[in-house]
Amino acid sequence: MSRPAPAARERQLLAAYGAALVALSFLHHPGLLALLLALVLLAARGDAGPLLRRSLGATLVFNLSVSLGYLLLQAWQGKLGTGTGHYLLTMNLRVLLMVFLGFWLLTRVNLLQALAPWPTATLILTLALGQIETYRRLLSDFRLAFCSRHPAPPRLGARLRHGASQAGTLLDKSLAASTEASQALRSRGAFDA
Repeated sequence: MSRPAPAARERQLLAAYGAALVALSFLHHPGLLALLLALVLLAARGDAGPLLRRSLGATLVFNLSVSLGYLLLQAWQGKLGTGTGHYLLTMNLRVLLMVFLGFWLLTRVNLLQALAPWPTATLILTLALGQIETYRRLLSDFRLAFCSRHPAPPRLGARLRHGASQAGTLLDKSLAASTEASQALRSRGAFDA
């Protein structure tokens, strides 16, 4: 049996990823999600550890803050019960699985090559990759500037001011970038019906 061409194989993996995301949205049992996570980790073999650490790093702060907010809201409304823990565990496992599968997909698929037959999708991906690189460089510049201004370990106040300045700059940059990206897409007819 012959193997599919690399571009076709990448499109198949991309389609399988999309199907997995849809399927995950219908799973509502944390035990089943935990089993699925274990199976995915086994299937990832040597990549499992680094990808799991990366996935946890990408989701931990956001998921903890959302989960804590949800718990506080449920407690304030007097609805805190056993269903709350079940719901939170299900949602957090689902998000972890989706992020892990996304990172795993990115190690296996060249998205630009997989999306090559669809020019609009390729354009959107190219714009997104450009924005990601812009933000990566901006964060690196912020980190280097902060380290150069604080040869000794900085105090909490300095770190908070730096974080606030960084967040403000990133917000301004993202608003400007989204305007530019939508104008670029509109000029190329991406929004035409």
